[in-house]
Amino acid sequence: MNVTFVEIKEDIPEYAGFFGTWVCKGSVNALVDVGPANSAERLIESLKEMGLARLDYVFLTHIHIDHMGALADLLDHYPMAKVICHEKAVKYLVDPSQLWVSSLKALGKTAKAYGKPKPIRREKVIPHPENDLKALVIIDTPGHAPHHLSFSYGNRLYVGDAVGNYFVINGREYIRPGTPPRFLFDVSLKSVDRLMTLDNQPICYAHFGEAESSHRLLKVYRDQMILWKEIIYDQILMGDKDIIKRCVDALFRKDLNLTAFNEMSSYAQKREMDMMVGSIKGFIGFFKGNH
Repeated sequence: MNVTFVEIKEDIPEYAGFFGTWVCKGSVNALVDVGPANSAERLIESLKEMGLARLDYVFLTHIHIDHMGALADLLDHYPMAKVICHEKAVKYLVDPSQLWVSSLKALGKTAKAYGKPKPIRREKVIPHPENDLKALVIIDTPGHAPHHLSFSYGNRLYVGDAVGNYFVINGREYIRPGTPPRFLFDVSLKSVDRLMTLDNQPICYAHFGEAESSHRLLKVYRDQMILWKEIIYDQILMGDKDIIKRCVDALFRKDLNLTAFNEMSSYAQKREMDMMVGSIKGFIGFFKGNH
């Protein structure tokens, strides 16, 4: 099997080098995630340029609109393809109106920049318990989203957003949790533990790229999550005043996985800061919902 990561180009400077799809070519051709609706034409052009004449499956890690928005246009171009997704996600693909409303509420103008997803015909969607592709191992990995799946396919582990975002900047790894509200720490940690029971294999992220050892990166991420929990809880004990700023400052001081932030472009730093704030709010919501 030949596996290629295809960047999905964006007009928004902050999101350059942030979206992509994994293209698995072989006896069965598959994509893992497809990017936002407004990028559909660019994705299809990239797939045509690489000679992908047939697409059998899309493996959808979750239904946040930056991962599934291009589905309808993609399926129009590849009418033979089917989508494998979480069984809880099926109704939102068939009728994405509620998903769009919640996305606008959560993301505002960013959702509009991503674009409104179009509905998918029900017969194109395979709920994950009905998967009959024997080479595909599906792992239920809630946390980032309640309907999140990870996939082991062709000796690679595709984790979507289940274990954070991963970038290599000037040879240095940068890892950041993606834990937006409503975030459940224990649920997310169990998902990491579930992935660690699999054989060690290359790990492939939605945002952005791959690394050789899933076991190494999963352990790094697990330790990072525990560190964030401790740091943010300590800040909560100090009161609500300036809590987001205090959390950001403390995390940059104590989490070595964030040090490559200083080598990012100003656009990427803006994106990462916005997402870091969202992740901190997820942790704060977790603590306040459990006390």
